Parts: sequence; C-alpha cells; structure tokens
Amino acid sequence: MLHSMSTTVEAVTERSAAEVNEEIRALWRRAGGTLTTEQRAEYQRLVMEWAAAAPSSPRAA
Repeated sequence: MLHSMSTTVEAVTERSAAEVNEEIRALWRRAGGTLTTEQRAEYQRLVMEWAAAAPSSPRAA
C-alpha cells in the first residue's frame, strides 16, 4: 500500500527572543552546566532561533 505525502505547509509559530532565551536557560539548568552531545545540538538550534528572533540593532557609525 502506498501512502501519499502531504504537500501542505504547516504554519510555524515564531517565538520571541525572550521565549527562546528562557528555553536556553532552562536547558542549562537541566544540564547542570555541562551539555551532552544531544543537548549541545539542541543548544545550537536554540541559539540560531534566538538570533533570528532577536531585534536587529543599528550599527554604530
């Protein structure tokens, strides 16, 4: 039996930088200050999400 793949795009809820930052802090608290390989990958994903959500500040001239 063949299964068809959905071609619809599900909406992704964007979180604020503050929300992502809180998740980063929670990850560090759970880890006790030392991240496992899996936690490090999650941390990197969160940092990229945080950077995308953080408001851009104008550069000083």
